[in-house]
Amino acid sequence: MENWSEPYEVTIEVENLSCKILNSLKSKGLNFARIVDVRGFKDGIIKHLISFDENGLNKISWFESEGCDICKTIIKHGAFLVSGKSLLNSIILYNFIVPTFNSYKAIMEDLEKFGLKVKIKRLSKFEHKKTILTESQEKILWLAFKMGYFDYPRKIKSKELANELGISEATFSEICRRGIRRLVADYFKSSP
Repeated sequence: MENWSEPYEVTIEVENLSCKILNSLKSKGLNFARIVDVRGFKDGIIKHLISFDENGLNKISWFESEGCDICKTIIKHGAFLVSGKSLLNSIILYNFIVPTFNSYKAIMEDLEKFGLKVKIKRLSKFEHKKTILTESQEKILWLAFKMGYFDYPRKIKSKELANELGISEATFSEICRRGIRRLVADYFKSSP
């Protein structure tokens, strides 16, 4: 867990004129899209899972590109993109989790170097609530929740999440299982 010692959730708004995916969708008359997932690959290719409306139907599709400065920067600094949403005039709202405050600062500095005007909409640090979960259980369950592990379909698999956290998949599963057990036990203890 030392890679994710002080995770933060970040939401920024930025005008992204160089987004190849958004520009491609706009050329087809589609102005609004939602970024569901972004994955960087060793060969420099970035895959985007995009949800968009076409002719009144919600469609979801993978798009590949060499990526824009924003996606590359988020991935480069070890952040996990939770979602993105296109607004008006190439404005995109990005929501991501960073492992440390230094990662967040590095992303903001790099985006400024690219001349991008970034509005920080939200910056919230993981805070241990000191309730029934241990800090480790709470942090891992919080990250799993924020990264879409509990979504259907899952945005991230246990093996990927364990790799992100720098722990084995077995350790991740055990911490989750024990934490969920504590939550369920507390819930049923307190219910009539």
